[in-house]
Amino acid sequence: MLFITLVLFVAVLLGLNYLYRSTQKLGQTVFVGLLLGLVGGALLQSLGEQETVKTALDWINLVGGGYVRLLQMIVMPLVFVSILSAITRLNQASSLGKISFSVLSVLLVTTAIAALIGIIMVKVFGLTAEGLVAGERELAAQAKVIGRVDQVSNLSIPAMLISFIPKNPFAELTGANPTSIISTVIFSAFLGVAALSLRKEDQSLGDRIAQGVDTLNKLVMRLVRFVIRLTPYGVFALMIKMAATSKWEDILNLGSFIVASYIAIILMFIVHGVLLGLSGINPITYFKKALPTLSFAFTSRSSAASIPLNIETQTDKLGNNPVVANFSATFGATIGQNGCAGIYPAMLAVMVAPTVGVDPFTVSYIATLVLVVAISSFGIAGVGGGATFAAIVVLSTLNLPLELVGLLISIEPLIDMGRTALNVNGAMTAGTLSSKWLKLKE
Repeated sequence: MLFITLVLFVAVLLGLNYLYRSTQKLGQTVFVGLLLGLVGGALLQSLGEQETVKTALDWINLVGGGYVRLLQMIVMPLVFVSILSAITRLNQASSLGKISFSVLSVLLVTTAIAALIGIIMVKVFGLTAEGLVAGERELAAQAKVIGRVDQVSNLSIPAMLISFIPKNPFAELTGANPTSIISTVIFSAFLGVAALSLRKEDQSLGDRIAQGVDTLNKLVMRLVRFVIRLTPYGVFALMIKMAATSKWEDILNLGSFIVASYIAIILMFIVHGVLLGLSGINPITYFKKALPTLSFAFTSRSSAASIPLNIETQTDKLGNNPVVANFSATFGATIGQNGCAGIYPAMLAVMVAPTVGVDPFTVSYIATLVLVVAISSFGIAGVGGGATFAAIVVLSTLNLPLELVGLLISIEPLIDMGRTALNVNGAMTAGTLSSKWLKLKE
């Protein structure tokens, strides 16, 4: 059975390769791979032979996990070189301040809106913390959550901000710290400003530096394109693993929370579309161009791994300024995540509050919660996190018990796919709006 499974897996990979070569449509091939992976994972789980399934997934993960690692491999070089190259093409360094402010403003405002939508969904569906079952996996997750509290208990905004400044830029380029992406952005921005300063003093020297950086940028982008062409195969393998390892009984037991979460996610996609439409950007055209990147984010559950696709989509398909695209993609992977740091912790805080005698639907509590969520979404990058850390920060700040974070561990992968896609779309929306507002569309 193992041999047959792997032969079929390879056959589908070859089929996806044929489809891409025939159509030259990467987005369409990615979507086909996603659907085939979902079907394949469900069939694999139906075998019921745990050892065979586990062994098959280990081999299949060579493609899925290998693809994610390749993307992770190119993240730091891509961020560093592309931001440096983009800044050296600017006329004034003062533009960086406007770009940063615009991108961060969109990310934080949309996160606050996402938190409000999450609160509304809890009210509409009548979700509570009562009746949730703590099995073996949940108890282990609870212990892990409690163990992480110390990492965020002393978190402060000044400490978080100073952690962004790199002590050793070479270490940050290896991804040594949770804030390495932002630190790399800051280091490359400083180098870019230094290059602009040199160009003012010596035009010839500045031009040579810019030419060298541009050559390096073209080399890295060619590497990025090689990796991105592997997306259909990586998505296919990742979806098989997700579908094959999901516990369907847990999904049914927590069905209301899953449905409420996805309705909230869909509503936030609509909010993004409305913001784009109000700014004169056709949201339908935008989503068609963004679909391949969102598909990868959905299946990989990694905002950081999606950065290369995010930047490429913004610059090549959406026509966003390279500096704006790089800043929004990198900041959006760690700050102002609409799904992981907006919807999710807000829903948990509202569900937990009644267990300690707090009415979560008073105006004062909602206002406080939305503010805490928005601020915490900025601080998540300081502790390296995702949705679990976001929930820990918010619940700890509001002095609420943390047990619910562990109780939802069984459905975490399923919801996290939608949240990650929303995170990435929030980053692309911030870049697209900022490019439009600052008149930097290409």
